Amino acid sequence: PAGPQAEPPGLGPIDLGAQSGRWAAFQERHRLSCEEAARLLLDAYEYRGLVKHTGGCHCGAVRFEVWASADLHVFNCNCSICTKKQNRHFIVPASRFKLLKGADNLTTYTFNTHRAQHTFCKTCGVQSFYTPRSNPDGYGIAPHCLDDGTVQTIITEDINGKEWEKAVNEHKTIRGMSKP
Repeated sequence: PAGPQAEPPGLGPIDLGAQSGRWAAFQERHRLSCEEAARLLLDAYEYRGLVKHTGGCHCGAVRFEVWASADLHVFNCNCSICTKKQNRHFIVPASRFKLLKGADNLTTYTFNTHRAQHTFCKTCGVQSFYTPRSNPDGYGIAPHCLDDGTVQTIITEDINGKEWEKAVNEHKTIRGMSKP
């Protein structure tokens, strides 16, 4: 039945009960604001089993962070653009990617269906991530643009991008890789 909708709870103080002391000590020990501590806790819970990788372009104008496994499943595509750029990438949901800086320094190239958004740095020309045609709701991340120290292993899978529709339709998991 139609009627007044319940208002979402306000953003006022939360009663932590017996955990109040632990929360305050945690914030103080790690020198975190309440919001920073909450973000850390939520990230640890929501992204358990994943690590936070950071990376960017060559000149440093574009920087990002991405939550993904330490063991990466990387696609090596032989389509026309991936071959010329030597584009190898792993796919993540958009919710696990955050552009830290450089939005104004990115430019985009598209061709053919214009679904893939090939973004790259205007200054150095490096494509450290892009929006793949197979997963327009996610990002393809170039593992070679990640900072050292968080990747354990890389498994590479060849994809026949020369026959893109057939390859993607036959692949069991590629379209779902951008789902949280």
